[in-house]
Amino acid sequence: MVPYYEIFGYLGGLSLAICFLPQSIQTLRTKNVRGLSAISYSIYTFGMVCWTLYGIYLNSLPMMIFNSISCIFSVIILYTIIKERGKK
Repeated sequence: MVPYYEIFGYLGGLSLAICFLPQSIQTLRTKNVRGLSAISYSIYTFGMVCWTLYGIYLNSLPMMIFNSISCIFSVIILYTIIKERGKK
């Protein structure tokens, strides 16, 4: 059974993980990357990889799951930024 206080970890992680979903969908649909910073998304992605690895070290399921999800969404956006700017 999950301790009651870990609910906050799951709720916080879920909130942060899905906050990039709308941006990911919009960026993939429109291919409009104007106004998105490749540097910011690179730093954010690096941070998410580090948090995921830290979650693995701590054996923290919420950290592993939700930071991985956040990382996937940020990689999608970062890849699209690089790909679309490379076309110009």
